[in-house]
Amino acid sequence: MSHSILITGGSGYLGGSLLARWNEANLPAYDKLFALVRTPEQAEAVKQYGAEPLIFDAYNEAEVRAAVVDNNISVVYHLIASFPHVSQSYFLKAMAEVKSNTGRDVHFLHAIDADNFVIEEAEKHGIRSYIFVPSVVYGEGEGFDNRISIQTVAIVRAAEAAKRVYRVDTGRPAWPVCHVRDNTNMYLELMRKILANENPGYGKDGYYLAASGSVAWDDLYAAMAKALAKRNIIDDATVVMANDQNLEAMGEGLGCAPDEVPLQLGGSCTLTADRGAKELGWEPLYKPEHILEYADAEVDFILRNKD
Repeated sequence: MSHSILITGGSGYLGGSLLARWNEANLPAYDKLFALVRTPEQAEAVKQYGAEPLIFDAYNEAEVRAAVVDNNISVVYHLIASFPHVSQSYFLKAMAEVKSNTGRDVHFLHAIDADNFVIEEAEKHGIRSYIFVPSVVYGEGEGFDNRISIQTVAIVRAAEAAKRVYRVDTGRPAWPVCHVRDNTNMYLELMRKILANENPGYGKDGYYLAASGSVAWDDLYAAMAKALAKRNIIDDATVVMANDQNLEAMGEGLGCAPDEVPLQLGGSCTLTADRGAKELGWEPLYKPEHILEYADAEVDFILRNKD
């Protein structure tokens, strides 16, 4: 019995890029590919990738159950923002029913928040879970709708609101970075292992990081500030430490409280992408410093495409 697969977030930056590269990946055989959509227009758009559209509310338990169970969906890539974790819970319960009905392994990939909940809940239901740890993903998306990043867009929005690029951490913290094409490739390599029954690490051994390396936030700020100043979005390309007043302005631009700004624009992460290479045979196409070389093009694309 072949897997039926559901991709949620197909209109988004990561999910859309995944669908756009799906057909050329030459994955092992599966039954059907479904994509969660919200509108008739999106339904038509996903058909070009060979996906069958499903319209349902991912935050309604009865609708999730019907979509998953009625279609015997045994692999879900959950790529929609969903905090708190009600949506994940509904999908996991429904997939447990598919597992019980079919007797086959089921697989759930999660890429946003509530990682510990997903792992514990998945184990309770006998579901194989995979967590994608967030890196700074950049580059032009390849999907049919949203084609811009989250983190680099946040830097631009905060700078526009505060009239300058500000750093939010002391010291010189760094964060893993990944071009969107490399992120998509890791999604596809994990799917390849699942469909080929090659048992990639899951649960507590199922944390995956798509990253070619790390870049200091200060270097990224400086590269993007230069690009923003070049386009007269800000007057001064010099990056300085944010004070309380600056954080308030940045928060207005990001639609969050001032104390939440550093969560979107900073922090330190020392994780490496070893599991992707060892478990999946994944290798990045772009070096970490490429994000700095690409910053001018990234800013240009964001300014032309953001709301």
